[in-house]
Amino acid sequence: MRLLVSVSDVEEAAAALSGGADIVDAKDPRAGALGPVPVHVLREIHAAIGSQKPVTAAIGDASDESAVEALARDVAFAGAALLKVGFAGIDSAARVSALLGAAIGGATAGNATCGVIAVAYADPACDCSIGVPRLIATAARAGASGVLIDTLDKSGPSLCQLATGLTLTRWVVEAHEVGLTIALAGRLSGDDLAIVRDAGADIAGVRGAACDGGRTDRISVEKVRRLQLACASARSPIDDRCHTLRST
Repeated sequence: MRLLVSVSDVEEAAAALSGGADIVDAKDPRAGALGPVPVHVLREIHAAIGSQKPVTAAIGDASDESAVEALARDVAFAGAALLKVGFAGIDSAARVSALLGAAIGGATAGNATCGVIAVAYADPACDCSIGVPRLIATAARAGASGVLIDTLDKSGPSLCQLATGLTLTRWVVEAHEVGLTIALAGRLSGDDLAIVRDAGADIAGVRGAACDGGRTDRISVEKVRRLQLACASARSPIDDRCHTLRST
């Protein structure tokens, strides 16, 4: 299982790299679950990381095809190997498919080869997505590289409080059966990583657990190192191109 650490700037990217993160993910934690960093910050992070580790990026929740296609194109040309896009507030699989297709179009425009990760939210109390099983099926049909199961409410329960180990395992199996890589995230603690690992996830994503304080504080090298140790015992045989992509 690979460890993804979300960072907000170059300094945090360096800390994540020093701590041993497998994937460095650009995200603004002050702007919600999938808050994007400015494109120029993503370029700086990519320039600093170079080829040492894959760089991914959150681009927020999609609502307009033209806007998400343009942002995906910018993020791809800024160096992201993968981008993550959500669909908060959308309960139509057809609408998700259209938005996801637009994101994929932007991410692969020109010579870009950026993969797209479709995000589903596990929060049961909010009408915020089409649900995990439908999202997995929709992502596979649309040609996404993978899926991320996350939480929208970052002040609420963690993913491992919202879903049992058996449920997480079922989602992982469903994703793998249709050829998708699957990442699990959402207020994960160090202790949660064993649950995520045992569920068979390819990637565990963290932010708050890697910070000195809460998720809007700074990344700690030592905390990343401890999280990496928790992940290291069960690595998935995924290719180096972000360790997440199917053939794209």
